[in-house]
Amino acid sequence: MSHVEDELTSQPECWSRVAADVAVHGRALPAQGERVAIVGCGTSYFMAQAAAALREGSGQGETDAFAASEFPYGRSYDRVLALTRSGTTTEVLEVLRELKGRTRTTAVTADPATPVMDTADEAVVLDFADERSVVQTRFATTALTLLRAHLGLHTDEVVVDARAALSAPLPEPLIACTQFTFLGRGWTVGLANEAGLKMREASLSWTEAYPAMEYRHGPISVTTDGTATWMLGRAPEGLAEQVRTTGGLWIEGELDPLAELIRAQRLAVAVAAARGLDPDRPRHLTRSVILAP
Repeated sequence: MSHVEDELTSQPECWSRVAADVAVHGRALPAQGERVAIVGCGTSYFMAQAAAALREGSGQGETDAFAASEFPYGRSYDRVLALTRSGTTTEVLEVLRELKGRTRTTAVTADPATPVMDTADEAVVLDFADERSVVQTRFATTALTLLRAHLGLHTDEVVVDARAALSAPLPEPLIACTQFTFLGRGWTVGLANEAGLKMREASLSWTEAYPAMEYRHGPISVTTDGTATWMLGRAPEGLAEQVRTTGGLWIEGELDPLAELIRAQRLAVAVAAARGLDPDRPRHLTRSVILAP
């Protein structure tokens, strides 16, 4: 079993643990009414997108998400929350250093022995969700579960769905598809982006991701026999029929969207295996991006 496969199967336990401990971290996390920016890179950026949409959509306060390299320093925030598994990513550390003494910052990380601990004002350490694989799975979803629980949006049913996502077989035709498109709405747009990234990293697949309604404005043209379109969350009316008309395979998630992401992670591993690839050694990637000064 690869590291990534082993790690993705542990997500239900990680989610239960972080949800049970959320009150311990409450002071370090955004308070209701604060104007907040959430930053990250790669997978962490996509989790930031999901978390920002959830927080603002639940009336907790204006919330933006940015790739750390694109953070708008001219804007004013009450708090900036940084998601960084390694605690060493160059762009995240640059944001935190620039904001030191100006804006309150919190880092959510997996490693307490890294520079982010001294750079952020406060830190939440999820060391039990750390990973050996380059490809992120459980740390990212556990960090998002922390924020969902903090917002009062996590339930025990999410964990039940996560276990179902691990036990149910994947649709057989999926493995042989030549192209994959993931769709989301609202907070699940970030999950769709992350599902696409997992497929690219682990299996070198041609994969795209879009807000569901934007998919109709051009991208649906790539959909045909031998391709798959996977909806994370509830689909817009009529979209499933449009995809089936193209000859493409339509997959509509029936589980909690975060649990559906586990199914997409499993698909990435399965496609990698079918293509003779090692998902623990994605091409051109390292566990953390550290840029030379």
